Amino acid sequence: MKSWQGKRYWLVGASAGLGEALAHKLSRAGAEVIVSARSEDKLAELVKALPGKASFETIDVQDIDSVRAAVRNVGDVDGIVYLAGAYWPFGAQEWEADHATTMIDVNLTGLVRVMGEVVPGMVQKNAGHIVITSSLTAFRGLPKSIGYTASKAGTMSLAECMYADLRKTGVQVQVINPGFIKTQLTDKNDFKMPFLMTPEDAAQQTFDHMNSDRFKKSFPFAFSLLFRFSRLLPDAIYFRLFS
Repeated sequence: MKSWQGKRYWLVGASAGLGEALAHKLSRAGAEVIVSARSEDKLAELVKALPGKASFETIDVQDIDSVRAAVRNVGDVDGIVYLAGAYWPFGAQEWEADHATTMIDVNLTGLVRVMGEVVPGMVQKNAGHIVITSSLTAFRGLPKSIGYTASKAGTMSLAECMYADLRKTGVQVQVINPGFIKTQLTDKNDFKMPFLMTPEDAAQQTFDHMNSDRFKKSFPFAFSLLFRFSRLLPDAIYFRLFS
């Protein structure tokens, strides 16, 4: 178990869902929490509800000037958790170009923008904790998931590259791959979502992982086995089963 008392953690994409729930977990553990998203009203309400020292800083991860301003205003942090995400379900037959581009830009390129402004400082001081949110969908291509699955596959790959570079330094890199979480994003789905988690359950899984020395955590565990096993299947078998 890590000592959280007095640590400063910045949660990017924390106005609702998993980010909001994780902010409560970290705050109750004794960390100072800075929450960021685009919605100032939601962030202000969250900060008021947190039990410990907390503040907010608005950010638009699609705008590099906004990212740089937020990094300057937040200042030095012990850890950062990237939770910002966009999602619309559709397939190649009904390609929605704007939505696909936004998903890539928020989920992956936004992460790159934020890491580009934060990681060099952590490397310079040889200390820091980085937690990246990917998804079970990142393990292999899925139908009706243009944009989202591609962005999460890129997110997982980026986390793996960062871990390979930094694992022998004082900067800890971790990635989480959650399944379905009950949020305003998954409310867009019109199909049954197996192993659907509450944001609080997902936050507990994330917090437990953050307290460990492990790099990657995929959850719920039973559901994650399906996705991890799928990587071993030949294309002919995989696409016959999953598309």
